Amino acid sequence: MLDTDTVGRSPVLDEVIKADNSLKNLLVQYAGNKLNPKDNNITIEMMIEVVAEEFPEFVMTLAEENWIRGYQQGLDDVTAGRNLVEEEANEKKKNSQLSEEQE
Repeated sequence: MLDTDTVGRSPVLDEVIKADNSLKNLLVQYAGNKLNPKDNNITIEMMIEVVAEEFPEFVMTLAEENWIRGYQQGLDDVTAGRNLVEEEANEKKKNSQLSEEQE
């Protein structure tokens, strides 16, 4: 059965952040002090929530850039697909013409 609560949700959001460098350590400590989770673990989702609240222009710029790049990739994929279809149609037409000439 499909879990509708998790459709489209990245499992990465639930990963606990390993503070393995100074910036991560600073951010994890900040989020930990702000959220005070019972298990003392800060997940990616928690970090996004804290950063979005404290630094929304950063998160919005990152999201907008990601959306624009994804949209552009989709357009590029459509163009590439259209070119492949046209090449195949031209090849079939060329082969058909050669076949007619041989008859």
